[in-house]
Amino acid sequence: MQLAICTDVFADLSYTEMLDKVKALGIDAVEMTAGGWGARKHCDTAKLLADPAKLEAFKGELEKRGMRIAALNTSCNPLWPSETGEEYKRSMYACVDLAEKLGVDTITCFSGCPGDCEASRYPNWVTCAWPDDNLDILKYQWDKVLIPYWKNFVQAAKDCGVNKIALELHPGFSVYNVDTLKRLREAVGPEIGVNFDPSHLLWQGMEPVAVIRAFAGMIYHVHAKDVCIDRYNTALNGVLDTKHYSDEAHRSWIFRTVGYGNDAKYWKDIFSELRKTGYDGTISIEHEDSLINRLEGLQHAVDMVKSCAIFAETSGMWWA
Repeated sequence: MQLAICTDVFADLSYTEMLDKVKALGIDAVEMTAGGWGARKHCDTAKLLADPAKLEAFKGELEKRGMRIAALNTSCNPLWPSETGEEYKRSMYACVDLAEKLGVDTITCFSGCPGDCEASRYPNWVTCAWPDDNLDILKYQWDKVLIPYWKNFVQAAKDCGVNKIALELHPGFSVYNVDTLKRLREAVGPEIGVNFDPSHLLWQGMEPVAVIRAFAGMIYHVHAKDVCIDRYNTALNGVLDTKHYSDEAHRSWIFRTVGYGNDAKYWKDIFSELRKTGYDGTISIEHEDSLINRLEGLQHAVDMVKSCAIFAETSGMWWA
């Protein structure tokens, strides 16, 4: 396994300053925001696609530091109704165009979530099977919007050499658990895989190790991000919490830096299970913790992941 940093944590730095900061942490790879909602401070996709000289200079800064791009991130909702969704679609397609020019075969993104009909203005995330209208909404979303979009996008991605589309399982989007990911993959193709982020699974009540086993061979990227569930707030209101992330004292759960939501044993179990299922890719640290200083929290996350992840090739059963 190899470590990377999601670069938006350094959105206040220039591109070269960010690379130097990541390198100083002993990490040689980055997950770079190239579209969607991210800061995009370090990777101006439109300018890089339009200017070959800028593109070469961009690549040169990585090469002279011995660094690489593990994945391009284009997290957004390309299925958002109206022109907003069209803008996000353009961002998605531009991302795979840039990936081709950078020699990157993996992007990280969300599945998106459509509205409930063609006249919708906003997405509609269905969370239960009743009233029966909810099932009609799901049928429209999957058959008319989600599957057709991803079939077209996957073909465009393949044409650009991108064969790993790592979807983050996130509530609010059509793909958010094991069943929905497998449903889309079966309908579209093996290019659809998982960006495994345990923080979004835990507060939904899922068990990360069980999810890893269910996704053997389908995990294309991993986010190291933690979550802390407040059992007292959850006991009162459950986990479907719409309070702002800044209301830490009253939310049912909040994101934490790695090691501040769950202990080392939890993370060692995750990395060991990833090894069992054959994953030997990138562990990308995504730091989103409002209770701790940004740089201090990132350093804690780096230290924890370095102490728990598995980096060297196995020696096999050398004692037997």
